[in-house]
Amino acid sequence: MFKLPDLPYAYDALQPVMSDKTLHLHHDKHHATYVKTLNELLEKDGRTARSLEEVILDASKSGERKLFNNAAQAWNHAFFWVAMTPKFEKPQGELIAAIDKTFGGLDALKKAFVTEGAGHFGSGWVWLIANHSGELKVISTHDADDTLTHGDVTPLMVCDVWEHAYYVDYQNDRKAFLEAWFDALPHWEFAGFQLKAATGKGEPWRYPAPDAANTLKTA
Repeated sequence: MFKLPDLPYAYDALQPVMSDKTLHLHHDKHHATYVKTLNELLEKDGRTARSLEEVILDASKSGERKLFNNAAQAWNHAFFWVAMTPKFEKPQGELIAAIDKTFGGLDALKKAFVTEGAGHFGSGWVWLIANHSGELKVISTHDADDTLTHGDVTPLMVCDVWEHAYYVDYQNDRKAFLEAWFDALPHWEFAGFQLKAATGKGEPWRYPAPDAANTLKTA
């Protein structure tokens, strides 16, 4: 079975941008439900898996929407938690060089990121991604869709633009949430590690593997 990963910080650590009430609701209810439903679907079909990434890609190819939606949302949320930190530091080294090259600076990246997320119609996610050459791009994906199905790209950071991510604290002002989020919470050191992985200098982040008892059985 896949487990719900613990938050890498206390529930009140991201205040005032994200309240402890939001974190409890978001992690303990929304994220937990995706993981629970994912495990139920796999158990119902008698399936086991080596990785969540494998489940997502297989479900996408086979058109199993319910399985894909819950697996991808479990993955997206886990990545979201590790892509934030209460100990904010500005991007350094190769990452800031890539940001400057692509966007012309961190302020310009913020504008692109906030504009993409605020203008995204409906539920979804706004991402900073890199290709194998280290070229950066801001994109958004709808509903459960993530970057795993978007070819040879690696996510560096993400912000959740489903209403449950911000409505308790910002009501319907998604733009204000994104602006406050970008200024205080991105884990730029983690994004830098992801950029290195994108260019072949290490492995990208993966969802925690399922329990050993549920290791995939070979035919």
